[in-house]
Amino acid sequence: MTSPLFRTKKVEQSILDTEEPEHALKKSLSALDLTVFGVGVIIGTGIFVLTGTVAKNNAGPAVALAFAAAGVVCALAALCYAEFASTVPVAGSAYTFSYASLGELPAWIIGWDLVLEFALGTAVVAVGWSGYIQSLMGNAGWEMPAVLGSREGADGFGFDILAAVLVLVLTGILVLGMKLSARVTSLVVAIKVTVVLVVIVAGAFFVTADNYDPFVPKAQPVEAGNNLDSPLIQLMFGWAPSNFGVMGIFTAASVVFFAFIGFDIVATAAEETKNPQRDMPRGILGSLLICTVLYVLVSIVVTGMQHYSRLSVDAPLADAFKATGHPWFAGFISFGAAVGLTTVCMILLLGQTRVFFAMSRDGLLPRFFSRVHPRFKTPHRPTILLGVVIAVLAGFTPLNELAALVNIGTLFAFVIVAVSVIILRRTRPDLHRSFRTPWVPFLPIVSVAASLWLMLNLPAETWVRFAVWMALGIVVYFVYSRSHSRLARGEETTAGDVMRPPGHDTR
Repeated sequence: MTSPLFRTKKVEQSILDTEEPEHALKKSLSALDLTVFGVGVIIGTGIFVLTGTVAKNNAGPAVALAFAAAGVVCALAALCYAEFASTVPVAGSAYTFSYASLGELPAWIIGWDLVLEFALGTAVVAVGWSGYIQSLMGNAGWEMPAVLGSREGADGFGFDILAAVLVLVLTGILVLGMKLSARVTSLVVAIKVTVVLVVIVAGAFFVTADNYDPFVPKAQPVEAGNNLDSPLIQLMFGWAPSNFGVMGIFTAASVVFFAFIGFDIVATAAEETKNPQRDMPRGILGSLLICTVLYVLVSIVVTGMQHYSRLSVDAPLADAFKATGHPWFAGFISFGAAVGLTTVCMILLLGQTRVFFAMSRDGLLPRFFSRVHPRFKTPHRPTILLGVVIAVLAGFTPLNELAALVNIGTLFAFVIVAVSVIILRRTRPDLHRSFRTPWVPFLPIVSVAASLWLMLNLPAETWVRFAVWMALGIVVYFVYSRSHSRLARGEETTAGDVMRPPGHDTR
């Protein structure tokens, strides 16, 4: 007899639940909208900072190969996401996928993980955006009061007002509808991609071939650490990665991988897509391909403009332009980063609210949060709740040390989705799959191995914090979610529940 902890929710039931009038999201997104969402959340400060930082510390000009390698790892996970999102077009992403394949407790764990991942990610990005805006204001001669400019900017009390206001404004946009969110995202993404392309084209004129010599610098061993700040793999096996050389490329790939985080959030919008069977794979894979190409081109330009050994760590791309006698590009790059981070913040918040909404619709969180707005057809209750909480978090809480939790949470979700593809292929071979992950189970197994490898390269301290959060989630599950689950109560949506009143339309 199957344990109640691993009871699965039928795919057909999940899809039927999305048709309940009071819990149905409006379908308004196209493949272009999804691609724009993906590009909007993937391209952030990483393209302006990580490219040069990793070139100097880990790979030299071969950082371009590191971005390509990281893109391949993400593509493995993206293929798995594409199959699930097109087969089970329901809000919740990895949470919904694991509920259909692994069972309720694993689904709860991954949902709990995603809530933390997106919340911290949104707050961290909002604080980063605030820093760029304050820098631009400083260039114009405007200074924020210390008490409102930083959480640590005053004696005793400090509140990052800009970060909090950004989250609240984006919360309002998300409440007003997905199509409005898509339009705002399209405008901002157009601006930031233009900035990136200008940087690539302009920088290409200042490239010197000698800066690429050597393209793969000689390997330099790294001494293994023995404390919680060290990667877990070092503490377990005493193994330490090398910088530069061929292995340095893979060391760099484990770092720049985190610049790709975000494409998985596209899957959370599956329920709001007009034709998810066709458009979800296009949106997920298309956005990842575009960003990989841009990352590789930027890395080639920055290492060609200035020798990798002389690149700065804090603002390598901006300083490379200064080194060529064009300092005004530094402000231009800061502008692009600030504009770009607004969409990163909004789409992270979007992803979290959809996971929260899906969990509440299943009864694992209070059903109060699963009712959509009667006019806008958006999950306004969890959006407002989480928006306020994250605004406070961004305003008050030091987040630098917690940011790594975003990375481990994402990789954990990659593992779950890849495993779920294998399981659902075996348990439900009859399901119609408009997109099929190739070479199953080989490709998902490789995806799991690649994700686990990157997780092992995260600091041990991150693993400890992640374990504590997961333990807290299990307590919440047994105290509340297990008994309130709709599956536990035998509550199922039937065809009669989804009959709409005259004139009702979610399209």
